[in-house]
Amino acid sequence: MSSTVQRNILLNPGPSTTTDSVKYAQIVPDICPREKEFASLMAPLREDLVRVVHGKPEEYTAVLFCGSGTICIDVVLNSLLDEGKKALVVNNGSYSQRACDVLTAYGLPFVEVKQPIDDVPDLHVIEEALKDTPDVGYVYMTFHETGSGLLNPVREVGALAHKYGAFFITDSTSAYALMPINLYEDNIDFCMASAQKGIQGMSGLSYVIGRRDIIEASKNFPVRSYYCNLYMQYEFFEKTGEMHFTPPVQTIYAARQALDEYFEEGEQGKWQRHQRVMAAIRAGIDRLGLKEMLDRRVQSGLVAAVIYPDDPAWDFEKIHDYCYERGFTIYPGKIDNKGTFRLCALGAIDAEDINNFWEVFEQALIATGVAVPVTYTN
Repeated sequence: MSSTVQRNILLNPGPSTTTDSVKYAQIVPDICPREKEFASLMAPLREDLVRVVHGKPEEYTAVLFCGSGTICIDVVLNSLLDEGKKALVVNNGSYSQRACDVLTAYGLPFVEVKQPIDDVPDLHVIEEALKDTPDVGYVYMTFHETGSGLLNPVREVGALAHKYGAFFITDSTSAYALMPINLYEDNIDFCMASAQKGIQGMSGLSYVIGRRDIIEASKNFPVRSYYCNLYMQYEFFEKTGEMHFTPPVQTIYAARQALDEYFEEGEQGKWQRHQRVMAAIRAGIDRLGLKEMLDRRVQSGLVAAVIYPDDPAWDFEKIHDYCYERGFTIYPGKIDNKGTFRLCALGAIDAEDINNFWEVFEQALIATGVAVPVTYTN
């Protein structure tokens, strides 16, 4: 077996490029996940997931689930809405739309506050919606809309939720362990993520981080799902130290290694590296004359949504395939009726990787007959 694995640079919004040490952490002897040896991984893993966002373990806990990030959206939305309450969703992108879709699938009552996909939400509009809906149980908003790269005003919306007696849930899947987050300063009651994103682990493990008191109270809320029930999974963890159902064993070993590497690099060191990566992404965008969907002032600094050039020779699939064959992955956008692709500053990569990518990308443009620098009609 080779001591290294071919290194691909993933510029898609997850899974992300991982270190070899995380990959090889999965190669362990077969073990029943009900053994004490495996269960002993869980408690410190859960505490460290809370520590990433500066939570106190007596106040916040992490509840693990087997699945992609969407399972966490499902879990919190269906588990944390009490009888007679409504959800309020700030909808300004494809991932907040997913929350609306989940609530609709469960037949749960909710207020949808539609906001532009390319600008910061209007806090006045959100507050008016809260005033007009006194029975809101929780406010839900995406922390970072990965489809566009928009960074939402989490701290301010969390404060509004608390002002009107609701608690605040944010989908932090594309922000957690990527940029600094503080549960208390940011007014977050619940957030969530997946192992393949910020901590640079492997797909298949996701987690909800939230207030113990609200989770405890939710045992009296209507049960709408058997597998995706937050209190049921939490209670099983608290009683046994294990996941209720079969966990993704090897993925958890990889997550343990990824968290160790996260703390070794440090919150600020990791954020600075991601900023270096984004600076290199933007430098290439500017040099080649590409345009972005969003003004950089409202971006997270983790995702750039690049508009397709107005060139008859432009073919995303051909550009993608050229780059992919040379070890670089780019990803189509998630903005309705807009031709975009995304470049993401996630994973175990640095600025040098991006410089190498732009060389390949420019070669792809030339090879497919796209003018360099690129052109736009508007």
